Amino acid sequence: MRGIRLILPSLAALALTGAASASASVGGGAGMLPASPAPTASGTPAVSSTALPPFSGPTQSPSQCTPTPTAPAAPTATASSGGAGVGDPSLSPTATTAALPCPNPTVPGTTGQIIHGLAYAPANAPLQVQEMIWAGDRIRLKPYRVGGGHGKWSDTAYDCSGTVSYVLHAAGMLKISEDSGQMMSWGQRGLGQWITIYTNPGHAFIEIAGIRLDTSAEGDPHPAPGSGPRWRPLLANTSGFMSRHPLGL
Repeated sequence: MRGIRLILPSLAALALTGAASASASVGGGAGMLPASPAPTASGTPAVSSTALPPFSGPTQSPSQCTPTPTAPAAPTATASSGGAGVGDPSLSPTATTAALPCPNPTVPGTTGQIIHGLAYAPANAPLQVQEMIWAGDRIRLKPYRVGGGHGKWSDTAYDCSGTVSYVLHAAGMLKISEDSGQMMSWGQRGLGQWITIYTNPGHAFIEIAGIRLDTSAEGDPHPAPGSGPRWRPLLANTSGFMSRHPLGL
C-alpha cells in the first residue's frame, strides 16, 4: 500500500507538468512568437491592435538623402481609374525593386513629410506604416496606366488601386491586388489611426501618417510632374469616398 501511495503523487505531478507544457505550446507560452493573424473575409491579414515596434535599422534624415530628379511631365491621371484586380502573387512575390535615393528616409515624430517629392516616414510610427511609406517612395516616379500594378507587383506603371495595393502588399497586408470597388470592403470601416484608404467604384487613394499617395492631383497645390502615383498633401474634402483601414492601424 505504501508503494502505491508513493506512485500516485508522482503520476499526478507528471500530469500537471504535461498540462503546463501543452498550454505553452498551444496558447503561445513564454518565449514563443504569437500566432499569425487570421485573414479577414477579403483575404487580408488582420493587423494586431498591439503597437508594432518602429524600424530599428539605419535610417536617413533629409540632410543625408539626395533628392532624385523628377520624372518628365505627362498628362495628369483622371480620378476614374479603378483598375482591374487581376493580381497573381506568384508572378512577383515582392514589392522591393525600384531604387530610392537613400534607404529608409525618416523624420522625427509621428507625421510623415514630403521633401522634393520623396516621403519621409515618421520615426515613431509602427514598422508597417514606415514600410508602406518607403514602398510608396519606390513607385513615386512611375507613370499612370489603367491596370498598372495588377498582375505583377513590380510594374512599369500603376493605376490608383494598383498603387494602394502595392503599398499594402509591401507591409504584408495584401496578397493579391484589388481594384477600387473591391477595396470598399477591405479591412475595417472608418478612419485609421495611421492608415486610411479612401475608395469608391472609380478611384482609390491612401493616406499614411499624415501624407497622401494618389494618382490624382486633386487638391494638390503644387503637383509633382508626371501622371502616376505621387506623394501629396491630405485631401480636404473626401466626400464621395468610403474610408477603410487595417485593424489596429
